[in-house]
Amino acid sequence: MSREGIEKLKRELKRLKFEERPKIVAEIKRARELGDLSENAEYHAAKETQTHIEMKLADLEFKLARVHPVDVDDIPTDKVYLFAKVKVKDQKTGEEMLYTVVPPDEVDVYNNIISVKSPIGAALLGKAVGDAVEVKAPAGIINYEILEISRD
Repeated sequence: MSREGIEKLKRELKRLKFEERPKIVAEIKRARELGDLSENAEYHAAKETQTHIEMKLADLEFKLARVHPVDVDDIPTDKVYLFAKVKVKDQKTGEEMLYTVVPPDEVDVYNNIISVKSPIGAALLGKAVGDAVEVKAPAGIINYEILEISRD
């Protein structure tokens, strides 16, 4: 992962531990005070949320214990590798798009930062400038030409 991606995971871990977890513990305590737990919807909803938070915390801690930072500046630009910014041209519409290919934990689809495991990311991986790429997307087949690969 990139150093920025690792920092993002650390911020999320901190937020869950020190903001979300205490909130849900307080909600559970408040719901318990309402009485009969067997018919207490607030209690059951809070417990379900607590389970979700604890699973997310465990997942983040697992990832952070095993992740290694990648120096993006050391990645070549002769082909599409992780963290490459790839300018492509849709062969059908002529529209140009710029994608950044990243590990799944660093995805931001609103900014065209796509997972290496997504249909587009997987199709681009290992390709070079000038290559034609066929993407089998949920909306159908898209044909791109790679125009440029960079890190900037």
